[in-house]
Amino acid sequence: MIHPTALVDPKAEIDSDVEIGPYSIIGSNVQIGKGTVIGPHVVIEPYVRIEQSCRIFQYASIGAIPQDLKFRGEKSYLKIGRGTVIREFATLNRGTEGGGGVTEVGEENLLMAYVHIAHDCKTGHKVILANNATLAGHIHIGDYSFIGGLVAIHQFVNIGDYAYVGGKTAVVKDIPPFVRAAGDRARLYGINTVGLKRHGFSTQTLSALKKTYRIFFRIGLTVNEAVARARAEVEQIPDVVNLVEFIKSSQRGVTR
Repeated sequence: MIHPTALVDPKAEIDSDVEIGPYSIIGSNVQIGKGTVIGPHVVIEPYVRIEQSCRIFQYASIGAIPQDLKFRGEKSYLKIGRGTVIREFATLNRGTEGGGGVTEVGEENLLMAYVHIAHDCKTGHKVILANNATLAGHIHIGDYSFIGGLVAIHQFVNIGDYAYVGGKTAVVKDIPPFVRAAGDRARLYGINTVGLKRHGFSTQTLSALKKTYRIFFRIGLTVNEAVARARAEVEQIPDVVNLVEFIKSSQRGVTR
């Protein structure tokens, strides 16, 4: 159902099962999937694709052009995955040519009020961004990560799977998967044990991740030395490999 006060461009592709609330504006070349609910006073700019069963609350700004002085009006996109919830006053920008042209929000994300996702960012599956979390451009956030309220993340930072970033944290370097980070500037506080247990990680996996963490962050080794030692001393289960490879391949450097 589309409210009679909503403005929908004829070139938008809206499934018949979509709800659009009063005074919302839907631009051209927008695609909205089955079961999605758009609240009142939402603005969705051109070249946005919203998959099925999403919900976007009032006053959200979806798909505005990037806040990037290098942007020259090129065609770029914003994609929002199935089942994602976007709360009040969130702002999500399209991509830029220099970043691949696509900003992408993964499936079943929860973006709380006033969240900002800048150009060319990508979030994984079931990511939670709490109120006022702010992502600069080109940031990648892994699956099942939690970003606390008032967190500010520097451009080009990567955050690994299952990471937990506490509120009011300033993140300027990469955050490895499976860890807890907090502070200004961010520091690591061990493996995200509580979160991993809630997601069903085994005692064996937790033990292996904790041992790997100690090798990298507690005994003063270089990255190359820690990689060699972790490979020699820790069972190479997939999650350990994920942690080691993330640290090894970091371009910005890793938070410690």
